[in-house]
Amino acid sequence: MTEKSQHSIPFIIALISLLAFSFVAFIVSANKVVQFDSMVISFIQGFENSALTLVMKFFTFIGDTNSVIVLTLLVIFFLYLVLKHRIELILFIVSIVGSALLNQLLKYSFQRARPDLHRLIEIDNYSFPSGHAMNAFTVYTITSFLLWWHIPTRAGRTILIIISVLMILAIGISRIYLGVHYPSDIIAGYFASGCWLGIVIWIFQRYQERRSRRRSYQRWTS
Repeated sequence: MTEKSQHSIPFIIALISLLAFSFVAFIVSANKVVQFDSMVISFIQGFENSALTLVMKFFTFIGDTNSVIVLTLLVIFFLYLVLKHRIELILFIVSIVGSALLNQLLKYSFQRARPDLHRLIEIDNYSFPSGHAMNAFTVYTITSFLLWWHIPTRAGRTILIIISVLMILAIGISRIYLGVHYPSDIIAGYFASGCWLGIVIWIFQRYQERRSRRRSYQRWTS
Protein backbone atom coordinates (compact mmCIF):
# COMPACT_ATOMS: atom_id res chain seq x y z
CA MET A 1 0.00 0.00 0.00
CA THR A 2 1.41 3.39 -1.02
CA GLU A 3 1.68 6.34 1.36
CA LYS A 4 -0.94 8.23 -0.64
CA SER A 5 -3.46 5.41 -0.37
CA GLN A 6 -2.77 5.08 3.36
CA HIS A 7 -3.55 8.76 3.86
CA SER A 8 -6.87 8.32 2.05
CA ILE A 9 -8.06 5.66 4.53
CA PRO A 10 -9.25 8.15 7.20
CA PHE A 11 -11.26 10.05 4.57
CA ILE A 12 -12.87 6.82 3.36
CA ILE A 13 -13.69 5.86 6.95
CA ALA A 14 -15.22 9.29 7.51
CA LEU A 15 -17.38 8.94 4.39
CA ILE A 16 -18.55 5.43 5.28
CA SER A 17 -19.29 6.52 8.86
CA LEU A 18 -21.26 9.52 7.60
CA LEU A 19 -23.37 7.33 5.34
CA ALA A 20 -23.92 4.81 8.14
CA PHE A 21 -24.89 7.54 10.62
CA SER A 22 -27.27 9.06 8.08
CA PHE A 23 -28.94 5.69 7.59
CA VAL A 24 -29.36 5.15 11.35
CA ALA A 25 -30.67 8.69 11.78
CA PHE A 26 -33.19 8.13 8.98
CA ILE A 27 -34.61 4.89 10.36
CA VAL A 28 -34.73 6.40 13.87
CA SER A 29 -36.60 9.46 12.60
CA ALA A 30 -38.97 7.20 10.64
CA ASN A 31 -39.57 4.95 13.69
CA LYS A 32 -38.26 1.95 11.76
CA VAL A 33 -35.92 0.80 14.51
CA VAL A 34 -38.35 0.24 17.40
CA GLN A 35 -38.36 -3.55 17.13
CA PHE A 36 -34.57 -3.75 16.90
CA ASP A 37 -34.08 -1.46 19.90
CA SER A 38 -36.62 -3.34 22.01
CA MET A 39 -35.13 -6.72 21.15
CA VAL A 40 -31.57 -5.68 22.05
CA ILE A 41 -32.65 -3.92 25.25
CA SER A 42 -34.59 -6.98 26.39
CA PHE A 43 -31.63 -9.24 25.66
CA ILE A 44 -29.05 -7.12 27.50
CA GLN A 45 -31.26 -6.32 30.46
CA GLY A 46 -32.11 -10.00 30.71
CA PHE A 47 -28.70 -10.49 32.35
CA GLU A 48 -29.52 -8.04 35.13
CA ASN A 49 -28.19 -8.82 38.59
CA SER A 50 -26.75 -6.75 41.41
CA ALA A 51 -23.09 -7.55 40.65
CA LEU A 52 -23.42 -6.83 36.94
CA THR A 53 -25.25 -3.60 37.69
CA LEU A 54 -22.26 -2.40 39.71
CA VAL A 55 -19.93 -3.29 36.83
CA MET A 56 -22.11 -1.44 34.33
CA LYS A 57 -22.32 1.61 36.58
CA PHE A 58 -18.53 1.58 36.74
CA PHE A 59 -18.19 1.56 32.96
CA THR A 60 -20.80 4.26 32.52
CA PHE A 61 -18.90 6.33 35.12
CA ILE A 62 -15.71 5.94 33.06
CA GLY A 63 -17.54 7.25 30.00
CA ASP A 64 -19.02 10.20 31.87
CA THR A 65 -17.93 13.72 30.93
CA ASN A 66 -16.02 14.31 34.17
CA SER A 67 -14.10 11.05 33.81
CA VAL A 68 -13.34 11.83 30.16
CA ILE A 69 -11.96 15.23 31.20
CA VAL A 70 -9.62 13.58 33.72
CA LEU A 71 -8.49 10.98 31.16
CA THR A 72 -8.00 13.71 28.57
CA LEU A 73 -5.78 15.72 30.93
CA LEU A 74 -3.69 12.62 31.69
CA VAL A 75 -3.17 11.90 27.99
CA ILE A 76 -2.32 15.54 27.34
CA PHE A 77 0.23 15.41 30.16
CA PHE A 78 1.74 12.23 28.69
CA LEU A 79 1.92 13.57 25.14
CA TYR A 80 3.39 16.92 26.14
CA LEU A 81 5.82 15.99 28.91
CA VAL A 82 6.81 12.46 27.92
CA LEU A 83 6.56 12.29 24.13
CA LYS A 84 6.94 16.07 23.61
CA HIS A 85 4.74 15.94 20.53
CA ARG A 86 2.90 19.23 20.42
CA ILE A 87 1.27 18.67 17.04
CA GLU A 88 -0.27 15.39 18.21
CA LEU A 89 -1.41 17.25 21.31
CA ILE A 90 -3.38 19.67 19.15
CA LEU A 91 -4.91 16.77 17.23
CA PHE A 92 -5.95 15.12 20.49
CA ILE A 93 -7.57 18.26 21.91
CA VAL A 94 -9.40 19.08 18.67
CA SER A 95 -10.70 15.51 18.45
CA ILE A 96 -12.09 15.47 22.00
CA VAL A 97 -13.56 18.97 22.04
CA GLY A 98 -14.96 18.69 18.52
CA SER A 99 -16.62 15.37 19.31
CA ALA A 100 -18.30 16.81 22.41
CA LEU A 101 -19.59 19.83 20.50
CA LEU A 102 -20.81 17.65 17.64
CA ASN A 103 -22.68 15.43 20.08
CA GLN A 104 -24.54 18.38 21.58
CA LEU A 105 -25.38 19.71 18.13
CA LEU A 106 -26.79 16.36 17.04
CA LYS A 107 -28.72 15.84 20.29
CA TYR A 108 -30.53 19.14 19.95
CA SER A 109 -31.09 18.56 16.24
CA PHE A 110 -32.88 15.23 16.72
CA GLN A 111 -34.26 15.76 20.27
CA ARG A 112 -34.97 12.07 20.81
CA ALA A 113 -36.36 11.24 24.25
CA ARG A 114 -34.57 8.62 26.31
CA PRO A 115 -36.12 5.17 26.76
CA ASP A 116 -38.49 4.92 29.70
CA LEU A 117 -38.81 1.15 30.09
CA HIS A 118 -36.57 -0.02 32.91
CA ARG A 119 -34.06 2.57 34.09
CA LEU A 120 -31.48 1.71 36.71
CA ILE A 121 -30.18 5.29 36.84
CA GLU A 122 -31.75 8.65 36.09
CA ILE A 123 -30.38 11.15 33.61
CA ASP A 124 -31.69 14.20 31.76
CA ASN A 125 -31.25 15.64 28.24
CA TYR A 126 -31.73 13.98 24.88
CA SER A 127 -30.77 10.48 23.81
CA PHE A 128 -29.61 10.49 20.17
CA PRO A 129 -26.74 10.00 19.59
CA SER A 130 -25.18 8.71 22.80
CA GLY A 131 -22.65 11.09 24.32
CA HIS A 132 -21.02 8.24 26.23
CA ALA A 133 -20.59 6.26 23.01
CA MET A 134 -19.05 9.24 21.25
CA ASN A 135 -16.81 10.04 24.22
CA ALA A 136 -15.56 6.47 24.45
CA PHE A 137 -15.02 6.02 20.72
CA THR A 138 -13.23 9.36 20.35
CA VAL A 139 -10.98 9.11 23.41
CA TYR A 140 -9.84 5.52 23.00
CA THR A 141 -9.55 5.64 19.21
CA ILE A 142 -7.51 8.84 19.02
CA THR A 143 -5.36 7.71 21.96
CA SER A 144 -4.68 4.42 20.19
CA PHE A 145 -3.88 6.28 16.97
CA LEU A 146 -1.33 8.51 18.72
CA LEU A 147 0.27 5.81 20.86
CA TRP A 148 0.42 3.22 18.05
CA TRP A 149 3.54 4.76 16.54
CA HIS A 150 5.38 4.76 19.86
CA ILE A 151 4.80 1.11 20.76
CA PRO A 152 7.67 -0.90 19.26
CA THR A 153 6.20 -4.42 19.47
CA ARG A 154 3.29 -6.04 17.67
CA ALA A 155 2.10 -7.57 20.94
CA GLY A 156 1.99 -4.15 22.58
CA ARG A 157 -0.01 -2.71 19.71
CA THR A 158 -2.40 -5.64 19.79
CA ILE A 159 -3.00 -5.18 23.51
CA LEU A 160 -3.61 -1.46 22.95
CA ILE A 161 -6.28 -2.16 20.32
CA ILE A 162 -7.96 -4.91 22.35
CA ILE A 163 -8.21 -2.69 25.45
CA SER A 164 -9.57 0.21 23.41
CA VAL A 165 -12.21 -1.92 21.66
CA LEU A 166 -13.31 -3.53 24.93
CA MET A 167 -13.63 -0.17 26.66
CA ILE A 168 -15.63 1.32 23.78
CA LEU A 169 -18.02 -1.65 23.69
CA ALA A 170 -18.33 -1.92 27.49
CA ILE A 171 -19.22 1.75 27.90
CA GLY A 172 -21.77 1.56 25.10
CA ILE A 173 -23.39 -1.63 26.42
CA SER A 174 -23.52 -0.19 29.95
CA ARG A 175 -25.80 2.60 28.72
CA ILE A 176 -28.23 0.07 27.24
CA TYR A 177 -28.09 -2.13 30.33
CA LEU A 178 -28.82 0.83 32.63
CA GLY A 179 -31.82 1.78 30.50
CA VAL A 180 -30.76 5.29 29.51
CA HIS A 181 -30.06 4.70 25.83
CA TYR A 182 -31.48 2.83 22.89
CA PRO A 183 -29.03 0.56 21.02
CA SER A 184 -29.49 2.79 17.97
CA ASP A 185 -28.26 5.74 20.07
CA ILE A 186 -25.04 3.85 20.79
CA ILE A 187 -24.51 2.73 17.19
CA ALA A 188 -25.16 6.26 15.91
CA GLY A 189 -22.70 7.65 18.45
CA TYR A 190 -19.97 5.32 17.20
CA PHE A 191 -20.60 6.29 13.58
CA ALA A 192 -20.76 10.03 14.35
CA SER A 193 -17.47 9.84 16.22
CA GLY A 194 -15.93 7.72 13.45
CA CYS A 195 -16.87 10.36 10.90
CA TRP A 196 -15.42 13.18 12.99
CA LEU A 197 -12.18 11.34 13.74
CA GLY A 198 -11.77 10.32 10.11
CA ILE A 199 -11.96 13.97 9.05
CA VAL A 200 -9.57 15.37 11.66
CA ILE A 201 -7.03 12.55 11.20
CA TRP A 202 -7.16 12.99 7.41
CA ILE A 203 -6.52 16.74 7.80
CA PHE A 204 -3.75 16.04 10.29
CA GLN A 205 -2.00 13.59 7.95
CA ARG A 206 -2.24 15.98 5.00
CA TYR A 207 -0.74 18.73 7.14
CA GLN A 208 2.09 16.42 8.23
CA GLU A 209 2.73 15.41 4.63
CA ARG A 210 2.91 19.01 3.44
CA ARG A 211 5.18 20.00 6.33
CA SER A 212 7.49 17.09 5.52
CA ARG A 213 7.65 18.18 1.88
CA ARG A 214 8.50 21.76 2.86
CA ARG A 215 11.30 20.55 5.10
CA SER A 216 12.67 18.30 2.36
CA TYR A 217 12.55 21.17 -0.11
CA GLN A 218 14.29 23.52 2.32
CA ARG A 219 17.08 21.00 2.97
CA TRP A 220 17.47 20.42 -0.77
CA THR A 221 17.69 24.15 -1.59
CA SER A 222 19.90 25.14 1.38
